[in-house]
Amino acid sequence: MDTHATLRLTVGSAAGGERGVEAARGGEVRVLEVGPTGASRLEPLAFATLDGRTAIHADVTPERADRLAAALSAGDLPTEGAHATVDHAPDVPPQPSGGPLGAGTRRVLRHCGWVDPTAPAALDEVDPERVESAVRDAGLRGRGRGDAARAVGSDRRVAATWDLARETAGDPVVVVNATETDPAIDGDRLLLESDPATVLAGADAVAARVDATDVVVAVAESDTLARSRVEALVAAADDRGYLDAPVDVVTAPDDYRVTEPTMTLESLEGSERIEARRRPPGPAEYGLFGRPTVVHTPRTLAQAMALARDGAVGAPADPGTRLLTVIHGDERATVEVPTDAPLSEALRGVGRPSFESACVGGRFGGLTRSLSVPANADAMAGARLGTAGGVELFEPGRCPVAVAGTRAKLAREGNCGRCVPCREGSKQLHELLREIYDGEFDAGEVRELGLTVRDTSLCEFGTEAARPVLTALDEFGPAFTAHANGRCPAGECR
Repeated sequence: MDTHATLRLTVGSAAGGERGVEAARGGEVRVLEVGPTGASRLEPLAFATLDGRTAIHADVTPERADRLAAALSAGDLPTEGAHATVDHAPDVPPQPSGGPLGAGTRRVLRHCGWVDPTAPAALDEVDPERVESAVRDAGLRGRGRGDAARAVGSDRRVAATWDLARETAGDPVVVVNATETDPAIDGDRLLLESDPATVLAGADAVAARVDATDVVVAVAESDTLARSRVEALVAAADDRGYLDAPVDVVTAPDDYRVTEPTMTLESLEGSERIEARRRPPGPAEYGLFGRPTVVHTPRTLAQAMALARDGAVGAPADPGTRLLTVIHGDERATVEVPTDAPLSEALRGVGRPSFESACVGGRFGGLTRSLSVPANADAMAGARLGTAGGVELFEPGRCPVAVAGTRAKLAREGNCGRCVPCREGSKQLHELLREIYDGEFDAGEVRELGLTVRDTSLCEFGTEAARPVLTALDEFGPAFTAHANGRCPAGECR
């Protein structure tokens, strides 16, 4: 058993923590700067480990970090005032049984908050054949709206996109799409800030299996911490020869639409006007600068590594887990939930609050009253919810008509303009919602237009843009009628 005293302090873009690391260093205790855990309400966290036990402290100030380091230096485990104390094996990060860190499971998140994000040792253990075998046997699907293999109700699984890229003429390339800027979704950023080695290990394994000559990691411009940690990791891995394919880290604009895979590629190519590409062919056949391109999110690559390491869990048709960012007022947490567990399991990350309604799937998610739906792609699609990885909880007083209108405005202002159904349809849909406040409302007209936008748009931006309006109309229809009669039942609209 490891008896070395170690103090791990979380440092993330959302919660800081840097000053705590500086305050604790300088003594005999090993102080390790680690990434965030996803349990935002507890950050910055401190993990004080001694003799196989870890005391977990929340909301750690620099002064408290210094005291924790001093206690460890004296040979004492500082359990007083700890959020939790956990006995665990040296190679297994602690997970409390309760509280935000005890919510869901921690397969993909197991190293978040525990390992040095810039340490490349994990990259030396990649077995590409084992990764592909696990992914193929399980039938893994892509995670997040930036993944080119995120096809609900389709046979285009992750392994199938690898086959297509491998069989297409040209030099394949792997793109790690970490450009997610949806404010309701933190999963990809969390992984790059906390455990980029697992993500790069997955990308390197894919590169080996499709004979890719290089890997490109695309990060949103505002995610500076994620980018710096990936760059430091790549430099360290290159020095030790851990990567089979060279890795280039680049930035993409902080633009919601850019996360769509073909628009990500347009951004990487330096296009002045970023528009969605017509498909087929998809990126696996004609991608970055015309090369066969495998486009995966950090969440997908981390899932692939977890499958290879721990085997399959969850729903057989959509195996693995999903990272769900739960938002309740000022609280937020990213929780990992098996795909056969209900979405409500993720609410433990913010204390299981009560709510009147929720939006599942990010900005263009579906509005619902219930979170009893399993967290797998087919179940969520059947319930007309989004699979992008966000769960926003709304208290009484939040108007579903206003929520739908705000998201329709985003679709109107943020679309790329390439296809008529999305460009003109989103404009007309937003105008129809505005007319409700003037007393004009035809539910059939709104629904017909929304379905047209959904069914005929070129890319996922358009096919998902009408979802908030359509689900709000079906779940909260009387609220629309009340607005047309001059009354907001929630009391939010004037």
